[in-house]
Amino acid sequence: MLASDLPLPRLGRGKVRDIYDAGNDRLLLLTTDRISAYDVVMAEAIPMKGAVLTQISAWWFRQFEGAVPHHMISADADDIIRHVPALKPHRADILGRAMLCRRTTVFPIECVIRGYLSGSAWKEYAAQGTLAGEKLKGGMLESGQLDPAIFSPATKAESGHDENITVARMRSVVGDDVTNTLERLTRTVYEKGESVARARGIIIADTKFEFGRDDKGQIILIDEVMTPDSSRFWAADVYKPGQPQPSFDKQPLRDWLDIERHAGRWNGEAPAPALPASVVDATSQRYLEAYRRITGSDLKIG
Repeated sequence: MLASDLPLPRLGRGKVRDIYDAGNDRLLLLTTDRISAYDVVMAEAIPMKGAVLTQISAWWFRQFEGAVPHHMISADADDIIRHVPALKPHRADILGRAMLCRRTTVFPIECVIRGYLSGSAWKEYAAQGTLAGEKLKGGMLESGQLDPAIFSPATKAESGHDENITVARMRSVVGDDVTNTLERLTRTVYEKGESVARARGIIIADTKFEFGRDDKGQIILIDEVMTPDSSRFWAADVYKPGQPQPSFDKQPLRDWLDIERHAGRWNGEAPAPALPASVVDATSQRYLEAYRRITGSDLKIG
């Protein structure tokens, strides 16, 4: 599925998710099979990607019951239809890929936490010895572990890359109390999730969370949680600091696009070149493998 058309008011369409008003202060988040890389949305769908992202998030939300409040009401299609009967004729469209959620006022901050030095954090550190402008200790390696993990907030961007900011700047945006609460919840979720994943042979190198305030004033975890799109998953059995690590995400797509760019067949801007079937399949399998590794079972929807 590249796009959805449900009989509900659509509130927004992101790179991957379509957001609908489900009434009674609820949202329906429908995750399509769209995929983006280097800020460009591909023309091709990645089979099962939307279901993987939705169902990994749902699995994590269930793990956090009683520990961290969250927005999920249900990610089961039949249960969603019981809540929103207008969706009954569209069961096939929402099957596996839709989540009914409590609506919140979203904080304009991406709560990033980094357990390992990689990605944009490594690039900044390698160039300046800092992360979001704050000095880190010297002599660290690419993909090296950060102990303790670093809370590294970012501003939310509608398009393009989010901007890493200091905790001090975050305090100026949302205030001291909210900053303290978001950092505490971020660390709680990451520490629990990282422990669960490590027992399954996966390192969660870094991840990002979003939070919102519900109609009762409670701050709760929202959006997706520790998916291949919001996190960097590494296989623990081949982890080796001092170099980039293979990851369970869209790496096959990125690798192919890099080849196209270096060969002069793509300038890095939209539209991207048509994806070969082999790249589409390899990317789909990578997402499904992430689901298997994290949850301990194959993804079954129906």
